[in-house]
Amino acid sequence: MNGFEAPTIEYGQLAPLLLVFGAACIGVLVEAFAPRYLRKSIHVPLTLLSMVGAFALVIVQVARGGVPATASAMGAVAVDGPALFIWGVILVLSLGAVLMINDDGHFVASAAAVPGSAEEEEAESSGGAHTEVYPLVLFAVGGMLLFAASHDLLIMFVALEVMSLPLYLLCGLARRRRLLSQEASLKYFLLGAFSSAFFLYGMAMVYGYAGTVSLPGISQAMATGALMDPLLLLGFALLGVGLLFKIGAAPFHAWKPDVYQGAPTPVTALMASGTLVAAMGAVLRVFWVALGNLDWDWRPVMWVVAALTMIVGAILAITQTDIKRMLAYSSIAHAGFLLIGVMATFEAAEKNAGSLSAILFYLLVYGFTTVGAFAVVTMVRDPGGEAGHLSRWAGLGKRSPLLAGVFAFFLLAFAGIPLTSGFFGKYAVFAAAVDSGAQTGDSMGAWMTGLVVVGVIASAIAAFFYVRVIVLMFFSEPAADGPTVVAPSMGTAVVIGVALLVTVGVGLFPQPALDIANQAASGLFIR
Repeated sequence: MNGFEAPTIEYGQLAPLLLVFGAACIGVLVEAFAPRYLRKSIHVPLTLLSMVGAFALVIVQVARGGVPATASAMGAVAVDGPALFIWGVILVLSLGAVLMINDDGHFVASAAAVPGSAEEEEAESSGGAHTEVYPLVLFAVGGMLLFAASHDLLIMFVALEVMSLPLYLLCGLARRRRLLSQEASLKYFLLGAFSSAFFLYGMAMVYGYAGTVSLPGISQAMATGALMDPLLLLGFALLGVGLLFKIGAAPFHAWKPDVYQGAPTPVTALMASGTLVAAMGAVLRVFWVALGNLDWDWRPVMWVVAALTMIVGAILAITQTDIKRMLAYSSIAHAGFLLIGVMATFEAAEKNAGSLSAILFYLLVYGFTTVGAFAVVTMVRDPGGEAGHLSRWAGLGKRSPLLAGVFAFFLLAFAGIPLTSGFFGKYAVFAAAVDSGAQTGDSMGAWMTGLVVVGVIASAIAAFFYVRVIVLMFFSEPAADGPTVVAPSMGTAVVIGVALLVTVGVGLFPQPALDIANQAASGLFIR
């Protein structure tokens, strides 16, 4: 009546996100009001159905040609092609993590009980279980979805916290090696809080410069303002620290090995796959949509970060004696490979769609291989829990040749050996970077080529420690008291089977997955 038009929210575009958060809220109500003996029987189908339903809604939206050209939710969420692709990948990988979480033996019966105490024994004997892990996982997944699609720094910060806080709790709930798990949770919380503070302070600095926290608004302010303004440069630097922490880039990587080692392995799989995919989506969106006009100022810094991340991840992985710590440093090295692709995306719009497509493809194949590898780790057990020390994996190829062969194939995919999905993932990113450097045709082009050379060298170094594990499994004699290989549950078997199928299938026939990534990247990000 007074000329005010109520803002509209496109619920159809946000349906996958709303479904996951809605299921998480229902899970909280189940924890509050349902009898303890009924909670798991409600949580498991609720969690699985919500993720499957959200993935189906993503497929329906893409099939209908419903990729919007404008941001949703009053400009706060951008459901564009890359966001839909990342949503689909996160949901599938999270579904695999939930199938692993559903197995018995991963989570402590009573987190409040002192390790080894009578209270803990009583909780275990009575069949106590932490069923709240399911709504916590749903909140974390919902935060991942929102983080990758945020079109506004304030919404991105909220998504960062919604994603991170449940993971802080989940890391401390391991049934075995309780103190190590609680230490991992505390370290992740403290360092994560610091990174969130950096992000928030950087957002305040950028707001002081641009007068807005909208990503397109920041870009417009940069187009007309001074690019060397101290507020902008300092704000950008602090934002970068917060985002690079989440992907585990050096020198902000120190949390990864400790947290990956101490957390329950299904939670480690969720962090190593889903969190990395979501964080890379946020990095791309901030650096491309908001800070694209500042590329010459941040590219040299990003070059150093990418090179350092690859080198640190590859070299330090050689010194590790724990399988999960080794995979953590492997994840750090892969974050560096992805940063090569990030640097290659900042050409003209018609050129950088190929670089964005390469990153999306890499995230897809790496995520599946990672979840499959951690699923294998859950099956190799000592009396005290999972066999973490590498010496315990000696002779596994003779004890269980099928499982050792599957794990060896995943390791070869991490190394980027031909006929695996990892080879085409690395090739796509490296080729996009070289092509970007050639099109630039100036000194930055030579630097891009040099970064690819560093990536190839880091890949060769990384291949050493992957092959070392394979040699240990197949060419060493098993110890008499060696670990046992437990029979996989239906969920774990499905996770390993699907991950192996994708790793082999994409390694032999990469074009269908590349076509999907190309289609998702063709429209680039909403600006």
